[in-house]
Amino acid sequence: QVQLVESGGGLVQAGGSLRLSCAFSGRTFSNYAMGWFRQDPGKEREFLATITWNGERTVYADSVKGRFTISRDNAKNTVYLQMNSLNPEDTAVYYCAARLTKVAYVAQAAVVDSWGRGTQVTVSS
Repeated sequence: QVQLVESGGGLVQAGGSLRLSCAFSGRTFSNYAMGWFRQDPGKEREFLATITWNGERTVYADSVKGRFTISRDNAKNTVYLQMNSLNPEDTAVYYCAARLTKVAYVAQAAVVDSWGRGTQVTVSS
């Protein structure tokens, strides 16, 4: 089965940047659309960004558009989330998501086939 392992989270000051990575294993990475979500305690998991299997198309939530960038390296079986201009409202656990599709995105939690365990991002003011 698919395994997803996130890394790169941590503590950063407001205005700073972090780059999250998600290592994919267990299946053929290029058969999957990938995405990033985040979740605060007591809230629903929130979609952030998604990228098609070949990296040609991306979609972002309005809350992160212009600040976050999703990318992937199919040779390394890894998807990334570059996060700039972070603010305290970005504090959450960040999850990597995979969907077995070459014709769609993974922009809703309901269509995710596999989740990572998450990585904590904390932005101090």
